[in-house]
Amino acid sequence: MAEGEALSTSAVDQGKTGNAGIWLDKVSKSFSSPDAGTIQVFQELSVNFEPNQLHVVMGASGCGKSTLGYLLAGFISPDQGNVGLGPNPVINPGPERLLVFQETALWPWMTVLENVIFGPKVRGDANAKEAKDAAQALLAKFGLAEFADKYPYQLSGGMKRRAEIAQALINRPEVMILDEPFRGLDVMTREILQEYYLDLFEETRQTTVFITSELEEALFLADKIYIMGDQPACILDIIDVDLPRPRDFEVTVSKKYLEYKEQAIKLLFQSEEL
Repeated sequence: MAEGEALSTSAVDQGKTGNAGIWLDKVSKSFSSPDAGTIQVFQELSVNFEPNQLHVVMGASGCGKSTLGYLLAGFISPDQGNVGLGPNPVINPGPERLLVFQETALWPWMTVLENVIFGPKVRGDANAKEAKDAAQALLAKFGLAEFADKYPYQLSGGMKRRAEIAQALINRPEVMILDEPFRGLDVMTREILQEYYLDLFEETRQTTVFITSELEEALFLADKIYIMGDQPACILDIIDVDLPRPRDFEVTVSKKYLEYKEQAIKLLFQSEEL
């Protein structure tokens, strides 16, 4: 895909509520630091993440990937420009856009079940029995049914990640935003969770923005990979990953996968040279 397509500003007109794309339109964002002064992260960045696809954003550490996730989730606001979901502006965090953080977001004094039902319970979206039934069904799907009454400290890293994804999904978001959710896990656990999330995506086709620094993870998961440059951050290019779904790790030795990998490596080196 050409760079001009990556920077399309027609995002506002795409997507509908319930099946919506999430977008940024000419967004600028800077931060002030006592040591470094003003750091310009984005300068008129425009990008549209189309509905029902698994979008992976990747780039070098510190290029602005997490800032992009926080903008989409509504945790921070742009200095200029607009962020939206379908026709609706993103002003604040909301249950229709949920962010899974790099670090654990489970409350340590709550059981796994209590953590998962916390969102609907606080909002009053469901009665206690409905919330509990929905949470137990999700925990069963994620292989955590036997751990519903355990506390976070009693779980492995991979179990915590699964519980956090269940915690997000119970809110029935339109968009899932995951900020390097499998970072720091051992290789085996990481690959298992990648397959877990792919199975979930195949079932739901939920619009997903997945942030990572790992090229192999990006290629295995993505419908599209957005390569980010730096100073200020931009979308250098978009790789359309035309690999068959459902996927398993056999795809990683295919000729097509290796061609995409070579293409992505060249773009990543280009981003380092900017």
